[in-house]
Amino acid sequence: MKFAIITHAEHKIKGENIFAYEPYVREMNLWLKYVDDVQIVAPVSVEKVTSIDCKYQLRHSKTKHHLTFDTESHDLEKRKQIPSQAENDKIKLIPIPSFNITSLKNGITAILKIPKILVVIYKTMRWASHIHLRCPGNIGLLGSIVQIVFPSKPKTIKYAGNWDPKSRQPLSYRIQKWILSNTFLTRNAKVLVYGKWPNQSENIIPFFTASYSEQEIKEVEVRNSKGLKSKMLKQVQHYNNININERHSEQCKDILLNKQITSSLTPRNDEIKHHSTPDAESHKLNFLFVGGLTPGKQPLLSVQSVHKLKGKGYNVQLDIYGDGIERVTLENYIHTHSLKKEVILHGNTSKDRVKEAYKKAHFLVFISKSEGWPKVVAEAMFWGCLPISSHVSCIPYMLDDGNRGAIVNPSINEIVSVVENYINNDKKYQLQVEKAKNWSRQFTLEKFEEEIGNLLKNKQVLK
Repeated sequence: MKFAIITHAEHKIKGENIFAYEPYVREMNLWLKYVDDVQIVAPVSVEKVTSIDCKYQLRHSKTKHHLTFDTESHDLEKRKQIPSQAENDKIKLIPIPSFNITSLKNGITAILKIPKILVVIYKTMRWASHIHLRCPGNIGLLGSIVQIVFPSKPKTIKYAGNWDPKSRQPLSYRIQKWILSNTFLTRNAKVLVYGKWPNQSENIIPFFTASYSEQEIKEVEVRNSKGLKSKMLKQVQHYNNININERHSEQCKDILLNKQITSSLTPRNDEIKHHSTPDAESHKLNFLFVGGLTPGKQPLLSVQSVHKLKGKGYNVQLDIYGDGIERVTLENYIHTHSLKKEVILHGNTSKDRVKEAYKKAHFLVFISKSEGWPKVVAEAMFWGCLPISSHVSCIPYMLDDGNRGAIVNPSINEIVSVVENYINNDKKYQLQVEKAKNWSRQFTLEKFEEEIGNLLKNKQVLK
């Protein structure tokens, strides 16, 4: 099978290998198990390969490798040299320039780039016996237009964004969704979307993604929240009795009575020193955030919620895995509010370390503004870490409208209230953790690979 991949994902070249963002490549490597020759049309970056990248692997791959270089850059902004073509055995990478229309200047530049990109996409689709298109995105939009002229060729289109018909999305995304849903324009195609949505065309197939193998399934101890609140309050009382004569402020009284307090009432380091009981660590509420530290993921909400729980007397810890432009904001907040012991920034790290963090945490607090299939939510569920997440994309479907975790608004008070509700109702917490774990463990890498094979062999797929 000649398999063409059209994607906006940035690719990198190192030695004899082609790299891209690890979750995307891990998925694509499962597709490549069923194909013979591959051509990838994608932007290429000259940046170094990092820990969040991994390499493509084709079945029975050899070591043959050829690289040729342009004398001029495809990337007009960076003006750096990138390969005009990279070929590793039967995987060929065909670079195209990335573009956007976020400004007048970028729009004019895009007009110059688009015709060349369309030609490359057309030639690759003409070569292919199966077309695989990654959407949404600017390259996905161009690909969705070009595929119209190949009505007889089989296609799979992975729409990795939010398919919710009611969601507000950019015009280019809405155009892509309209083209892909139209069975006259998009023929002989299966459009894979996250979640189950009413009134969809026959092109639209509910799908999923996976992170873990059946071999990794192990029984994990469900973190017990029973009696946690009373134990924590005893710790607070112990802490208040250590130096009671030195502290008579209303702040300490509020903590002792477990009343709601605001961040303005949180004691300063120079007023109160932290003391913990010997078993404080075993009675700690562990929270987790996994993902890019970007405005869209709203990691600060997770930090602020844990901060408020600390102010109410709870022994808490939030571990944050990921990196991005919001890291500075988080670091400043942690420093200003003396949360170095409670909030730990781990940065980008290995999959195994994140897996161990899922096993330890009581809750994932992930209040994203927009998602496709939020893998971190499914991963947390897999390891018994209960998600507290937002009402976007297919998250209500994943959490069964609140029966496998909590769906909240982007409100600190609401997040804190949900956490306290779980602490006060241990049976509810335990039941939802079990439901979440059992649901997520349906979607293993083996099942995912089987369904990909069914798609490429034109068999019935899971719905």
